[in-house]
Amino acid sequence: MAIRERSTGAELMFLQDRMNRVFDESLRDSVLSRNPGHFVPHVDIYEDDASITVMVELPGVRRDEITLDITDGVLTISGRKPFDPGDAAESFHVVERQYGLFKRSFNLPEAIDLDRIEANHHAGVLEVILPKPVLIGSRRIPIIREDE
Repeated sequence: MAIRERSTGAELMFLQDRMNRVFDESLRDSVLSRNPGHFVPHVDIYEDDASITVMVELPGVRRDEITLDITDGVLTISGRKPFDPGDAAESFHVVERQYGLFKRSFNLPEAIDLDRIEANHHAGVLEVILPKPVLIGSRRIPIIREDE
C-alpha cells in the first residue's frame, strides 16, 4: 500500500469548510427566518499536485454579480442572487430556493501563486483555481566570486 503525503494547508481548508458547513446547516433555517435575503452557497474544495480548486454552486447568479477577493491570505467569494418573481409574485405556494446576498471566506495556505489564479463561471458553478508555486527540486548554485 502506497503512503500518500497530504498538504497541511489543504487539510486545514477542508476542516474549516466542514466546520462552516456544520454550523451553516444547523443554523440555516433560523438564520433565514431572522435574516431573509442571505444565503450560504455550497462549496467543494479539492487539491492535486498543481493547485487547490474551489467549486461554488451559484445557480441563477450572473458572473457580474460575483466578487472574488484575496486579502491577507483569505479568499472571499461574495455576491448577490436576485429574486425576480415576474408576474407570479402573488401566486407563489412554495419558495424554497435561496436568494439575496452571499459571502464565503476561506483561509489560504501560504503556498499559492497569486499571479496565476484563475476563475471560471459555467452552468451555475464558479470554479476558482489556486495554483501552487512551481518549486524546483534541486539546483546547483554557482559561486560568483572568490576572495584571494
